[in-house]
Amino acid sequence: MQFYSTNNNSSRVSTKQALFHSMPVDKGLYMPVSIPYQDISFFDKIAGGSLADVGYEICKALFAGEIADADLQQITHQAFPFETPVVALEDGALGVLELFHGPSLAFKDVGARFMASLMSYFSGKSDQEVHILVATSGDTGGAVAMGFHNVPGVRVSILYPTGRVSDLQEKQLTTLGGNVQAFEVKGSFDDCQALVKQAFLDTSLTNRIALSSANSINIFRLIPQSFYYVSAYGQSKRVGKPIVFSTPSGNFGNLSAGILASKMGLPVHHFIASTNLNHVVPDYLHTGTYAPKESVATISNAMDVGSPSNFVRLTHLYGDQFDTVAEHVKGYYFDDPSTEAGMQQIYSQYGYVACPHTAIGIMGAQQDKIRSTQDVYHIALATAHPSKFKPLVEQVLNIDVDVPERLAVLATRKKQSYLIDPDYGSFKEALLATI
Repeated sequence: MQFYSTNNNSSRVSTKQALFHSMPVDKGLYMPVSIPYQDISFFDKIAGGSLADVGYEICKALFAGEIADADLQQITHQAFPFETPVVALEDGALGVLELFHGPSLAFKDVGARFMASLMSYFSGKSDQEVHILVATSGDTGGAVAMGFHNVPGVRVSILYPTGRVSDLQEKQLTTLGGNVQAFEVKGSFDDCQALVKQAFLDTSLTNRIALSSANSINIFRLIPQSFYYVSAYGQSKRVGKPIVFSTPSGNFGNLSAGILASKMGLPVHHFIASTNLNHVVPDYLHTGTYAPKESVATISNAMDVGSPSNFVRLTHLYGDQFDTVAEHVKGYYFDDPSTEAGMQQIYSQYGYVACPHTAIGIMGAQQDKIRSTQDVYHIALATAHPSKFKPLVEQVLNIDVDVPERLAVLATRKKQSYLIDPDYGSFKEALLATI
């Protein structure tokens, strides 16, 4: 499998290069040179299997012999010892794809664990330590920390914005120790993301440390996220209606992964980009103008991204043609009061406890249903377990939310992080001091 940069269509790198180097030197993003199209019979055959089995079959189509089938099977089954079930809210009309059954209780477990498994496979053939550098607005860091914790040959540094992640999210980032360390940045997620991007372009640093990213700028975060769209299709075929996916969106890697699956041939009627007040992409879908802004803090903090990295991938998958993008992707956004009201309505109507991000996904599906002229089956992505936002969910719904044991054990652990200013010099100095 080969990859090119979105800034240079003639460039070519291998799977291993794209995995470990994450970002081209021209500041573009890696994309597959070719996306193997499969007819409907391929998806009908594989989509009823486990998430690991679905991932294995898609990987065989993507890698086409580059990695031995036995190794691919080990990689996918090591990564996915859990499933992503579709739960019906309205029979035949609305379902929720639950992506929080992995170890960190967030959808990003899928991408992070696949990357860890794939990196472990390649690292086993090399003596060089890889240093994962990742920015997080909440869930990415926890998934990466737990996915890569104690993986041989890998060290992890996580940057997160101070005061903008939940208490339990912060515990996931800062309490594991071992090969995982956290940098608390006095700024926004966009500041964290900018520091990571600058690090990858700093040759004085990359010549000293073998840097790689587990953010969704890494194409191997997106590829495995396409697996659960296929799994959801398999679970929902019985409905017998065209499927629409509503994806809570921040950096737009999750939505881009769904579009990637559709480009492989997965039958999807259209996608919904559901966002909070950081609505630069819904604005683009309505006006044709893309205008990144400073991020705004909201109760759905994992989506607080004002300049989404994967926007370029989203448009690239549709040939950078606005009319084509707008035909296949609809955009809706919701402020905090609307999100809280939505959480209450979802709980009252369906008895379903949704975190604010999941609620926005469901609300986007509901809004699209009102405007839809066709009878379709909406599937909203549930991106995090409600216990990750326990104080907020309990306050909004006036209920007690149980915390699964694998998250509850972190509550009493001591936070360990490096507090830094949002400038590259401070971060580089602090990073090098830890090595």
